Amino acid sequence: MPLIIIIVLLAVLRYLEVEPVAGLSWWWIAGLFVVTFIWFEFGEKFLGLDKKKAHDEADKIRRERIKNTFK
Repeated sequence: MPLIIIIVLLAVLRYLEVEPVAGLSWWWIAGLFVVTFIWFEFGEKFLGLDKKKAHDEADKIRRERIKNTFK
């Protein structure tokens, strides 16, 4: 998520022609969008990070359920 925020910030700064990024080509920003899309679409699935998040959430729900049961 921070990567998406950085890319959007770069795009806004480029659009407003703020000096450090005013000379940056739009192709660099579009390329970062593409790399980010590929990462979230394929990279996380390949590394199993999407499943890890789902397992962590299920484990948290299970721990809360156990805690409430024995309360």
